[in-house]
Amino acid sequence: MTMWSKMHSRLLRGSAKSVISLFAGAGGLDLGLEAAGFDTRLCVEIDEDARATLHLNRPDWKIAEPGDIHRIEPTEILRQAGLRPGQTTLLAGGPPCQPFSKSGYWSRGDSGRLKDPRANTLKAYLRIVEVAMPKVFVLENVKGLAFDGKDEGLRLLKRQIAAINRRTGSKYNPQVIHINAASYGIPQRRERIFVVAQREGVGFVLPRPTHGPGAEEPYMSTWDAIGDLDLDRWPEELEPTGKWTGLLPSIPEGKNYLWHTPRCGGAPLFGWRTRFWSFLLKLAKSEPSWTIQAVPGPATGPFHWRSRLLSIKELCRLQTFPDGYHISGDRRAAHRQIGNAVPCALAEMLGLEICRQLLGELVRTDLTLIPSRRRNSPPPEPRKRVASQYLPLRRRRREHPGTGRGPGARKRLTA
Repeated sequence: MTMWSKMHSRLLRGSAKSVISLFAGAGGLDLGLEAAGFDTRLCVEIDEDARATLHLNRPDWKIAEPGDIHRIEPTEILRQAGLRPGQTTLLAGGPPCQPFSKSGYWSRGDSGRLKDPRANTLKAYLRIVEVAMPKVFVLENVKGLAFDGKDEGLRLLKRQIAAINRRTGSKYNPQVIHINAASYGIPQRRERIFVVAQREGVGFVLPRPTHGPGAEEPYMSTWDAIGDLDLDRWPEELEPTGKWTGLLPSIPEGKNYLWHTPRCGGAPLFGWRTRFWSFLLKLAKSEPSWTIQAVPGPATGPFHWRSRLLSIKELCRLQTFPDGYHISGDRRAAHRQIGNAVPCALAEMLGLEICRQLLGELVRTDLTLIPSRRRNSPPPEPRKRVASQYLPLRRRRREHPGTGRGPGARKRLTA
């Protein structure tokens, strides 16, 4: 008899559809799973602002002590959750994604990947899988985790999951799911991967997109999500600052700094692709939002179509947090928590599909956390002339030499 079979025979009955949440953050993943009928038994989170957010909004959710996943044993996580090995229905979480970030590939030709100390969280996640032996586990990360030729993180996951299967007799068969949130009714283009595995080896298939080209519904737009918050006047804290933000009124809705390159219709102020894609990036009312960033700089978008910063409430709407959910901390801390979150409605969709495909339940297909359609979207904002202080910058510009060949890559190669 395998170790897992022996363990299975001794299990006590646990809570129906229990969840242990790792790297819980502001709770985006957990709110979606809650909407799908799961019961969050424990949140493991180190960030004090995020812990405060969880406690403020869901005081009945236990928060692990200590919150550092490297300082708490898997057996202690189970004890605090009130569960035994094998009783957890779902183990879910998104280890920090910076080691596999797209920005590193663009500017330096590489990212830290497994050399980045933050990548140790992948191993910590799998330590808990082996002890908790959940019915299902879900791991979320940026799509850079699975980039061709730079997928050490994904290969590490697969190797260690195979080792867990050998040691315990489980049959976890990780399915790597690539998702664009906008394809499922989230008003934001946000590409991520989810690794989904079921203890008995049952496969998981991503459902067909419900929104976008070829689907039954068009994309949900930023106007659908935040049109009712569009005001002619806004607080001073939403005024952008910095050297370049005066250019925003001269950039059309849905565009970024590339408008002001020789290839596009603006003034030749920048070279093609010499800045990261989110530089001076603006929303368009008629389209989904661009990806919400976790740590934006003064000129990092997306900016509102009125050339201002997005409010915390608008950021929450674009991530499909329910109204009335409050994010703790100052603006910077709140923005970081929101930008790091899984869109709640996307987690709801995954939770429902896990119930249907992996737990054998009959579930609804409609999502409760996506916005309703909002009619009467105004036309695009009129574009203004380039402000006079930028006109001396007009001249012929060099283009970016290609992904991984920018200034950061040159410094790395000559160091």
